[in-house]
Amino acid sequence: MKNIRKSAALGTAICALALTACSGHSSGSGSGSDSGNKNPAKAATVTAPKITVNLTGQQAPAGARVKVTLAEGKLNEVTVTGDKAGSLAGELSPDGRTWTSVRGAAPGTGYTVRATTADGGTARAAFATAAAGRVNKVTMSPVKDTAVGVAQPLSIVFDNPVKNKAAVERQLKVTTSDNTEGSWGWIQDYSGRDRVDWRPKEYWKPGTRVALKADLNGTDSGGGFFVRDYSTRFTIGRDQLTKVNLDTKQLSFYQDGRRVKQIPVSGGTPGGDKRSWRGTAVVIAREGTINMRSETVGLGHTYNKMVNDSMRLTWSGMYAHAAPWNARYFGNTNHSSGCIGMSDANAGYLFGITQVGDPFEITGAETKGTVALGNGYGEWNLSWADWQAKSAARSGSPDAT
Repeated sequence: MKNIRKSAALGTAICALALTACSGHSSGSGSGSDSGNKNPAKAATVTAPKITVNLTGQQAPAGARVKVTLAEGKLNEVTVTGDKAGSLAGELSPDGRTWTSVRGAAPGTGYTVRATTADGGTARAAFATAAAGRVNKVTMSPVKDTAVGVAQPLSIVFDNPVKNKAAVERQLKVTTSDNTEGSWGWIQDYSGRDRVDWRPKEYWKPGTRVALKADLNGTDSGGGFFVRDYSTRFTIGRDQLTKVNLDTKQLSFYQDGRRVKQIPVSGGTPGGDKRSWRGTAVVIAREGTINMRSETVGLGHTYNKMVNDSMRLTWSGMYAHAAPWNARYFGNTNHSSGCIGMSDANAGYLFGITQVGDPFEITGAETKGTVALGNGYGEWNLSWADWQAKSAARSGSPDAT
């Protein structure tokens, strides 16, 4: 009988230790704790941590940064993991009691929070964010994993308006293989949509590798939330430059700073809407043989023809291309509808060697103005200081429009 009583007493003691080891455990949408210690003896001396999370429930605001606060003691590590968007990185406060994510929570995502403390305790919590009411998306240029010319900017066009330009720009990280100096600048694209370009201070160096990491998921653009991150990369190709002098009607093609070809051309007819643009334009696309119709550029029904070796310089319709019908004007008269025309042979040569992103530096007195910022890639017509002022996130710069 005495042996039975002793066994019962021992069982009661073991049960009491087990309850001590598991005491203080809870979980929920906003705060919770868990000693996380499997050693019963040590558990008796560890105070179960209590945390508070600023986001709670199932409809927490997307885009807000997650803030985890410990009631007492110091945090050791905090992980915030999303069921759709991966983990959120964050930083501890100097006193070790608060952890804040470096970016906002993504829309329509369930998150779990796990915090460990310096004395070995563990606390957990969970919440979910509301779905995005309006989604913003982007189109990026140049095409990923391509080689482009020395004047090609990194360009991002947004589907919906961007009112929070500085917030968006801060999530865009450009890295280059040679630490190229550059700046973002906000402009209006020719399509009327918001656009931000990253342009180097000077033309790129050949061989430079460029990468973009756009951590936009969870960022509120002011015209809709982003619901994914983006990335791209490209390489700078050959050092090529085309100079067009519409006063002398000559085109000079350079490689590595050396002129390798001079071509007689004919530019836009002076005195009206058929004049060419001047300034620096950039080859947007090598379109080859295309159908050009005058009504698409506001010139009525004056022409409709197939044109070979076409290289687009502006969205408004200025090209460099073959124009055999204008042969008698090459080198002596500007007599086109705004494009830079040349012989079949010369256009074939130039088309065969030109890269997307190559600059065309166009001069001439009888032109209709400088290529606008959004009419292709017109940013090279601004000074470096003026381009930097287009940044919304640069210290001292207002939100560009």
